[in-house]
Amino acid sequence: MPHLEPDRLVLLALAEDMPEETETAHLAVCAVCRAEMGELRHVAALGAETQGLVDLPAPPERVWDGIAAATAAPVPTVRIRAPRRRWLVPVLAAAVAATIAVAGTVWVTRPATPPVTAQATLAPLKEAPPSARGDAEVLAGDELRVDVSNLPLTAGYYEVWLLNPDEPGKMQSLGSLGDRSEVVLPIPPGTDLNRYRTVDVSAEAHDGNSAHSGDSLLRGTLTR
Repeated sequence: MPHLEPDRLVLLALAEDMPEETETAHLAVCAVCRAEMGELRHVAALGAETQGLVDLPAPPERVWDGIAAATAAPVPTVRIRAPRRRWLVPVLAAAVAATIAVAGTVWVTRPATPPVTAQATLAPLKEAPPSARGDAEVLAGDELRVDVSNLPLTAGYYEVWLLNPDEPGKMQSLGSLGDRSEVVLPIPPGTDLNRYRTVDVSAEAHDGNSAHSGDSLLRGTLTR
């Protein structure tokens, strides 16, 4: 799957431009691009948080040497619709280099992986073979990681849903599995996982109909 261009990820990370529909769909299924944009947002946030810091000790000479070496290559020219903030692009590139260069001087504590706040075992339904299985994990409350195996062949695609078992018909689509067995999909903001607590994997046809096909293959309930 082709990834988004680096300069485009910079613009989206800085909120300089709104993502197009195709980009939003790509980020929903591409963990690599989503991780890269998260890193860019983190670096930008670090820069914003340190604007008010004063009286810091002078960094050793090797830090400046490292920054100079890392930023020797010219920063790509990016067309930005808001000229008053053009300086953010080269500053972000320098901030990335500076963060790496001073890693031995300043430590930032970050979790290696997002915390799992809920999980579910996905069991096969009647339309799936008995060997089909899956697992789902809610990451930090705003993403769902789904890992499946032994799903039956389909001419269409597999879709991941959150269902409200107390109100049949109430459901939210999170996105498709694509050609992979494991994906991380964003959970729509404001989703109440106490209500939409059932994870469902369905087989869908390329018919332009965004509604659930009714052909569920795997299902499980999220528990905390």
